[in-house]
Amino acid sequence: MTTEQTVLLVGGTGRTGGRVLQQLLGRGINVRAIVRSAERLPAEVAEDPKLTVVEADLLSLSDEELRSHVRGCDAVISCLGHVISLQGVFGPPRDLVAQATARLCRAIEALQPATPTKFILMSSVSVNRPRRLDTHRGMLERAVVATIRGLVPPAKDNQRAADFLCSDIGADNPFVQWAAIRPDTLVDGDVSEYALHEGLVSSLFKPDSTSMANVAHCMCELATDPKVWDDWKGKLPVVVNVGASPG
Repeated sequence: MTTEQTVLLVGGTGRTGGRVLQQLLGRGINVRAIVRSAERLPAEVAEDPKLTVVEADLLSLSDEELRSHVRGCDAVISCLGHVISLQGVFGPPRDLVAQATARLCRAIEALQPATPTKFILMSSVSVNRPRRLDTHRGMLERAVVATIRGLVPPAKDNQRAADFLCSDIGADNPFVQWAAIRPDTLVDGDVSEYALHEGLVSSLFKPDSTSMANVAHCMCELATDPKVWDDWKGKLPVVVNVGASPG
């Protein structure tokens, strides 16, 4: 790990994104954070000299503006998600995660960095790996998830973002390498022991738990540890707490 790394973070004012921001700065990483409201940043990091804040609506930025924010970054971390409210779930933009994922990756490609830029997405266990590789999920669970995806826009949005990474960016892109981590039931708590699994490990009807601090730690490890990145790039690892039951 080098303290001269620069990471672009989007979604840094959310519950998990705020933890990512704090942990990156705690590691001495330079962070550019695109946020809609700088007032929502954690007070303890708002004045950190390694933090550069861009107050803007990501989807409203022009392609040129977005490229300027991506330029020079070693990694891009997206913790974007839908606010858990009636408006947040069913109101626009319904494709926030998918649209942001596509625009950020296309911005990286347009810059053609000499070394591939890492794109790290916070996803969900509602997302399936392509070609039915999540064999743990049977026909009933697949039917339930498909119904949820049809009725709840954020579930469809997360799947479309993952599908874009798998099919449009792929495994051999010369400019973008990616990983999409899939936490199970999100809970509070400090960083603790957790495990990464290539496929699903729990039933939809009896989920595991994943602390937001552990999700943040995992994303930071992917951004800063070359070995961890080599192990999980191009994959959709499931991250769950070790020895904990759902909250």
